[in-house]
Amino acid sequence: MDVQHRPELELIVQQIGEAILVTTETVDHLSKQMDALATQVQQQGYQIFALSDAVQTLTEAQRESLQRLDRLTSLLERLVTAVEPTDDPPMPD
Repeated sequence: MDVQHRPELELIVQQIGEAILVTTETVDHLSKQMDALATQVQQQGYQIFALSDAVQTLTEAQRESLQRLDRLTSLLERLVTAVEPTDDPPMPD
């Protein structure tokens, strides 16, 4: 090999090495960001599950409340019917 080309070859090898190091660091950084993103997505999945469960619980509670309100309304209607004055004339004393 020609001695004159040796410094150029060393420079090229050095630049390739530096490029590989920079690429490795970039991939490491990207990998860490992807891990963080995966963790966030997993946490959001847990939150969505918890929210869905809470909505289901609230829906069941609302359904029970409506059933109780229906029963109360029915009882109040019967009470009003029972205490309403009839069309019969009042009895003399």
